[in-house]
Amino acid sequence: MSDIIQLLPDSVANQIAAGEVVQRPASAVKELVENAIDAGADKIKLIVKDAGKTLIQIIDNGCGMSVTDARLCFERHATSKIRKAEDLFAIRTMGFRGEAMASIAAIAQVELKTRRVEDELGTIIEIEGSKIIDQRPEALPAGTSISVKNLFYNIPARRNFLKSNSVELRHIIDEFQRIALANPAIFFSLHSDGNELFHLPAETLKQRIVHLFGNTYNQRLVPVEEDTSIITINGFIGKPEFAKKTRGEQFFFVNKRFVKDPYLNHAVMNAYEEILPAETFPLYVLFIDIDPAKIDINVHPTKTEIKYEDDKAIYAIIRSAIKRSLGRYNITPTLDFDQDTSFSSFISTKPLDEIQAPTITFNPDFNPFEDIKSNASARSTAYAEGFEKKAGIPQNWDTLYKITERDDAEQLPLLPIESEEDKSTATTSSSEAPKQFFQLHNRFIVSQIHSGLMLIDQQAGHERILFEHYKEQLENNKGISQQSLFPQTIELNAADFTLMDDILPELQSLGFQLRPFGKTTYIVDGIPADLGSNVNETKILEQLLEDFKNNKDALKLSKRENLARSLAKNASIKAGQSLDNQEMAELIDKLFATESPNVSLHGKPVIITITLQELMERFGKN
Repeated sequence: MSDIIQLLPDSVANQIAAGEVVQRPASAVKELVENAIDAGADKIKLIVKDAGKTLIQIIDNGCGMSVTDARLCFERHATSKIRKAEDLFAIRTMGFRGEAMASIAAIAQVELKTRRVEDELGTIIEIEGSKIIDQRPEALPAGTSISVKNLFYNIPARRNFLKSNSVELRHIIDEFQRIALANPAIFFSLHSDGNELFHLPAETLKQRIVHLFGNTYNQRLVPVEEDTSIITINGFIGKPEFAKKTRGEQFFFVNKRFVKDPYLNHAVMNAYEEILPAETFPLYVLFIDIDPAKIDINVHPTKTEIKYEDDKAIYAIIRSAIKRSLGRYNITPTLDFDQDTSFSSFISTKPLDEIQAPTITFNPDFNPFEDIKSNASARSTAYAEGFEKKAGIPQNWDTLYKITERDDAEQLPLLPIESEEDKSTATTSSSEAPKQFFQLHNRFIVSQIHSGLMLIDQQAGHERILFEHYKEQLENNKGISQQSLFPQTIELNAADFTLMDDILPELQSLGFQLRPFGKTTYIVDGIPADLGSNVNETKILEQLLEDFKNNKDALKLSKRENLARSLAKNASIKAGQSLDNQEMAELIDKLFATESPNVSLHGKPVIITITLQELMERFGKN
């Protein structure tokens, strides 16, 4: 029997490795931008077309590569970051595996242009599917430009699994934001299909956060600083009142490398305990600087997981540092035990010989009763003189009571006089009085039924009504809009702006009138008419986007169903809102007209029935 084990060709091995390193266009962006940072660039430009499916181009002004390095960088396990195994525990660079360039070249058409500062000519290399097509010298600017075209062109099954352009672009923006936050001293720009989404000059960390997420974040940030023998922490956390219902603004950087660590995230959430609204997540951008010998970053190909030598101590330091910052900036109530609470501060520090005793002076001939008598007599004399001057018989006094002698004018009735026929009709209809409903703690509606009573969760019931209503509007494009008297502007971060652009046709079908204004701003000209006139347009759209993202990650809903659910949740009657009898009757009628009146949007019961027999048993009656 012949041997069956063979060595795979390099092209096949590279494609297998690419499945771990390059999962989508955003993965290629991450690897290429990190290479530019490792090359010492202080200006990096990212250009994408069709959300990276057609083109990903990185232009930097780094050190560049020689002819040999340019050719060698596409080989597997070729790297300039490490030389021996011990270097893995002293890594300060972003990359070190030597797999990214080989993996990208195996699944795309790559063009590399590079030149070192000391060289007169640069090098251009074109490679497709791990095969070099062309290599030539050319006059180029110093630095490196890498163009990745037609990603996954030779793996159609993998390309078919990519999401829509809007979804892939949001992933690219997420990776771009992480890298830009980790390197605020570097200029970054991002261009998508000819439009510049980001233009970030070199700046401080706080300025970088504001430029990435919007000017409103300037008032939301609380600085964090802590220096210990184990780690050094610095960065910013968000105030509790600005916490959001979705994750996405939580960033941990270890030695400037973005990491995902549920354990450290738990330390942050523990520090916010009892001051954070339920089911919300605060913003934080925290940088941890630690000795590379005390961590292991060679855990996962994406390098987003790290193992720590003393993770419990790091947990405690992060938790205490955040609690200290929240207390220092009066976010949480604190007790100052160093405050001087004694009475010593009220005692004078002057010597005794300089202290003078208080003196009192008085008039022994003073008699207060004499002043009272003289003042009383003076007031009575003045009153008498004034009355004599003003006294007199008023003129035409005899006509004062003539009004009582007039005939009463006939009072016109406000309502028409009822005829006998109308009275009989009213008597008949009064016997069919409207059914009375009751509210329990302004949360539940109580209705008497033939077999007992029925309890209805008013918020869950109204959410069900609005969900089916908005779902029908989205299917039929019948949303009615109410024009705003004064159009409002809503400023979003780049990721939310892209999401808004993706769901804009559906929002217009619901009755929203929106138009883009600038790079990250929308103008709200109108809202759905059934939302009412006392609605904050900006707030409801922000909450709509938050719920839409939350539902998309947790429930995997379709776009229309997700949008209908999100808007129904934000526009529904809330628990604690008082309703009159007519409003309760209308809510119940509409609820029973829905397809699933008994089940809420979250799969919980909306209606609970208590039979008369159950009530009798409760009172011990059979």
